[in-house]
Amino acid sequence: MRRIPVLKEIKKREFIQNIFNILSKSKMAKEKKFITCDGNTAAAHVSYMFTEVAAIYPITPSSPMAEHVDEWAAKGRKNLFGQRVSIQEMESEAGAAGAVHGSLQAGALTSTYTASQGLLLMIPNMYKIAGELLPCVFNVSARTLASHSLCIFGDHQDVMACRQTGFAMFCSGSVQEVMDLSAVPHLATLETKVPFINFFDGFRTSHEYHKIEEMDMEDIRPLVKEEFIEDFRNRALTPERPVTRGTAENPETFFTHREACNTYYDAIPEVVEKYCQEMTKITGREYHLFNYYGAEDAENIIILMGSATEPAREAIDYLNKQGKKVGMVAVHLFRPFSVDFLKKTIPATVKRIAVLDRTKEPGAEGEPLYLDVKSALYDDERKPLIVGGRYGLGSSDTTPAKIVAVFKNLELPQPKNHFTVGIVDDVTFTSLPEEEEIPMGGDDLFEAKFYGLGADGTVGANKNSVQIIGNNTNKYCQAYFSYDSKKSGGFTCSHLRFGDSPIHSAYQVNTPNFVACHVQAYLHMYDVTRGLRKNGFFLLNTIFDGEELVNFIPNKVKRYFAQNNITVYYINATKIAQEIGLGNRTNTILQSAFFRITEVIPLDLAVEQMKAFIVKSYSKKGQDVVDKNFGAVDRGGEYKQLTVDPAWANLADDEAKEDNAPAFVKELVRPINGQAGDLLKVSDFVKHDTVDGTWQNGTAAFEKRGVEAFVPVWNVENCIQCNKCSFVCPHAAIRPFVLTDEELAGIEGLETQDVKAPKALAGMHFRIETSVLDCLGCGNCADVCPGKKGEKALTMVPFNVDAEDMVKEAANWEYLVHNVASKQDLVDIKQSPKNSQFAQPLFEFSGACSGCGETPYVKLISQLFGDRQMIANATGCSSIYSASIPSTPYTKNAKGQGPAFDNSLFEDFCEFGLGMVMGNKKMKERIAHLLEEAKAQEHVPAEFVAAADKWMANMNDSEGSKEAAAELKPLIAAGAEKGCPICKELKTLDHYLVKRSQWIIGGDGASYDIGYGGLDHVLASGEDVNILVLDTEVYSNTGGQSSKSTPLGAIAQFAAQGKRIRKKDLGLMQTTYGYIYVAQVAMGADNAQTLKAIREAEAYPGPSLIIAYAPCINHGLKRKGGMGRSQHEEELAVECGYWHLWRYNPLLADEGKNPFTLDSKAPNWENFRDFLLGEVRYLSVQKAFPKEADELFSQAEKMAKLRYQTYVRKSQEDWSEQI
Repeated sequence: MRRIPVLKEIKKREFIQNIFNILSKSKMAKEKKFITCDGNTAAAHVSYMFTEVAAIYPITPSSPMAEHVDEWAAKGRKNLFGQRVSIQEMESEAGAAGAVHGSLQAGALTSTYTASQGLLLMIPNMYKIAGELLPCVFNVSARTLASHSLCIFGDHQDVMACRQTGFAMFCSGSVQEVMDLSAVPHLATLETKVPFINFFDGFRTSHEYHKIEEMDMEDIRPLVKEEFIEDFRNRALTPERPVTRGTAENPETFFTHREACNTYYDAIPEVVEKYCQEMTKITGREYHLFNYYGAEDAENIIILMGSATEPAREAIDYLNKQGKKVGMVAVHLFRPFSVDFLKKTIPATVKRIAVLDRTKEPGAEGEPLYLDVKSALYDDERKPLIVGGRYGLGSSDTTPAKIVAVFKNLELPQPKNHFTVGIVDDVTFTSLPEEEEIPMGGDDLFEAKFYGLGADGTVGANKNSVQIIGNNTNKYCQAYFSYDSKKSGGFTCSHLRFGDSPIHSAYQVNTPNFVACHVQAYLHMYDVTRGLRKNGFFLLNTIFDGEELVNFIPNKVKRYFAQNNITVYYINATKIAQEIGLGNRTNTILQSAFFRITEVIPLDLAVEQMKAFIVKSYSKKGQDVVDKNFGAVDRGGEYKQLTVDPAWANLADDEAKEDNAPAFVKELVRPINGQAGDLLKVSDFVKHDTVDGTWQNGTAAFEKRGVEAFVPVWNVENCIQCNKCSFVCPHAAIRPFVLTDEELAGIEGLETQDVKAPKALAGMHFRIETSVLDCLGCGNCADVCPGKKGEKALTMVPFNVDAEDMVKEAANWEYLVHNVASKQDLVDIKQSPKNSQFAQPLFEFSGACSGCGETPYVKLISQLFGDRQMIANATGCSSIYSASIPSTPYTKNAKGQGPAFDNSLFEDFCEFGLGMVMGNKKMKERIAHLLEEAKAQEHVPAEFVAAADKWMANMNDSEGSKEAAAELKPLIAAGAEKGCPICKELKTLDHYLVKRSQWIIGGDGASYDIGYGGLDHVLASGEDVNILVLDTEVYSNTGGQSSKSTPLGAIAQFAAQGKRIRKKDLGLMQTTYGYIYVAQVAMGADNAQTLKAIREAEAYPGPSLIIAYAPCINHGLKRKGGMGRSQHEEELAVECGYWHLWRYNPLLADEGKNPFTLDSKAPNWENFRDFLLGEVRYLSVQKAFPKEADELFSQAEKMAKLRYQTYVRKSQEDWSEQI
């Protein structure tokens, strides 16, 4: 929709643009430089100019800012002072804030980059930094705070929690504004001495790609005044001019002293306005503390800040074109809040104002911006009616239609106050009526959507595509990417826009011209044609052709194609990728097809640029990867057009498949899984008792996505019944089943073997079955299968969900899971890896990556102890794949028992687990107290006394407490039934009777870094807890940043040139206590040692720590098969000495034996370097920094040898002598 010239702001902009154009024509004027980047890049670009030191810690969605700074510094980029930025990764955000504080006091201009819980950890130091008037900028991609659940997406909850710290707060609303305005807080903080938060919306701005004008450092340089820098330097702490800071102060002076800073804050608005005007001169775009947009004589206006100001512009244009008189105030400077500047900005004609807050403060009279505006205009002579509302929490999409709903509310005789917009609140009725979406943009705007699978490269390819178009044409462009919470293997959707006019549509594409579906299964899972315009284009990646393809496409989709005259193309990119050697990476093929079909830029240019980006993206991974992707570009033209039969327009929907899924799954889980969660109402959550975030276990089993390209098929003749395939499966999608004669008779055509061992199962029937609809096709099962006489019992075959054999496999699975009883009670499941797999996994079908190295450990523990397991989980990969709404992989056994899971925070997971133990102990104490009371009662049955005594004698023994609980529970129930008040209370506590198995689970980032203090303290407590460290040697969840577990020489985020210090030996450190069980394991290297360590750790009557090596997608496994051979990677790591297997059992010391056992054999050091070069995290060091690489790798090997020598010495100690 075109902008209309009646608007006051447009007149200003046109005037400025005319002046700017005249200047541009002169020889002196500098040519504009356009770049295509996201908001994080824009903020980092400007921040780098002003920064000398950066103290950082990774957190989504702010990590890329720090990563850019680290990468640019590694490449020698200079700041305004002609130097590289010095970067220090800290152990936590609290540590980063402390380092910022210290660096500022030492006289270096210092910045940091953070969000959400990380920003909250910085608050104590923020008070100090502000109180000491230290100029600096915290760059924040504003994000949701964890409450009833964690949400990594964007709103203003985190920054609003900082408004009392004394930091000034400055907001930008688009990628261009971030580029244009990020210098303002940096300049203003130097002049005013007050520190600033420079914030913008997480994901919607931080991760949105946009073609924008780049800010040139030379344009900024004249604005940096030497006297302000000099004043800051002169205030640095130095022994040459010693002073004392950080004092303690008493009541008689503190209040008075605190008020002395007022003048510094009073000066801020004028200073910020001055620098906004400077940015206006540089950019030609008008900027103020408060920017007004809309009709000069507007009566109804809205006030808001952040990315929603962009769709608000579109809504205002739309309404004013209809003759309305509406406008908007976009807030840039939120703290200090300038009443004078706000009053000057608002039109004189205003009668009604709606203030929109992107946060929620339960119990408050209103949200912060609303309260500020009400206070500011309390005595304003215009006396406008002011209402407030909430919008956009957790990146809930804010479209022009939602803004229109706000303006319609203002037109009511009595506008609703404290409203919500964008949801349906049918419980407390806060929500405004929904408005139909309004297509925006002119005829020149082209919109596209790409549906992909996490880690298939779709998102990466589209980031490249938007840059190719933006950097090689005069078109404006925008890209945004939405995800579910799964790791690789999850749902992704890329939203791209291209046009001849600037794009203000900061919301998802709802009316695409082009849709590409890169996963054929999505046709049956999601409404992928939703909003596709008439005469649009549709591209499908599919293994089908001809009639088979027509039969595969759902009737609903075919009907849409026919009714809307859609041109449909299809391509078998999966097959092409396999032929080229790219595995499941279909992205480049489909990117090439997109450019060929749409012709948004000339094909020759598109091919040239795609190949240029391939070199840029993949050269560090080796020439072979580059060449394969070149081949993918060339084969992108192998698509065909599908003939759309006009008769399809009258097709009825396919018959819905009925199942026995519970209402919780049908009414909550499936709509969310189907990308229709935005259609749910508040009452849907209230009805199912999820207000506090509680989610039912076992919902992952109802997903049945069928998204893999290949699936294992069992060859009954070659199976030796070792169960290795099940032991290593990351998703519990392949399992052994043992059937009785009766159970086997219930299903036709099921091939089985006679059970060979153990004896307890003699006479029964054995089968390995795969859930083909839950498998992710990694191939680890087939890789580890020993087979018989060199012939494997598992073969990976292409997966076709509708193929007769796959339909049969799916039916087999359903029968075996629901109709075949577990035989785990007949065998000792802790005796051997084979036996362990007869136990039902109580962790299944998680959202982890295909081939994940972590989840096999989690699954195994659930099999051994899941019926009595409590889990305190750190935030990170393991919390995301374990508990992301709507998918819960922790499930229940036939008795209704299963792991009870909760996640607190990243930094406190161990303390959280210890708290669980403390609460559990106290409740058991209560039970013992009540039992003693009951025993003292008259007429208490003798059998009750005996059962109570038995439980109290066995309450801390796992098997003994189970047996005792089984006897005591019915007696308690009987007593409660008869009216015994003691038994009545005991009945509410009877779930504590069985000894719980307390597990504390986290990654290396949580355990080695941010949560280490807690880990150490909890282990030192001596309490009976089990800590599992899933060691990927990087921060897996936030994108592969370096941790203290990252080995010397590895490249990671924040270690762009390769890590220069050795890996922390967490396990060995904890052995120094002497009473902690510690083990280091690698499942793929030794299944039995892993099982033994887990078994011993859980049985040990005290604290235990298991450190488990886990290959990760962030490692970039180069060996053929990639993450499909992650178990083999573990084996190689141990074989070459990169990782070592050992156990430290304090119980052996009590027997006079050496508690330290080295389980791995002497390494073959000759293979050490080959192992390193088989992973991109090391290979890329060699590619990017060849001079340093050899020395780093030699040092890495030296460090590994030192560790091994230490372990050898420990294993040879003589513990027989007593002093």
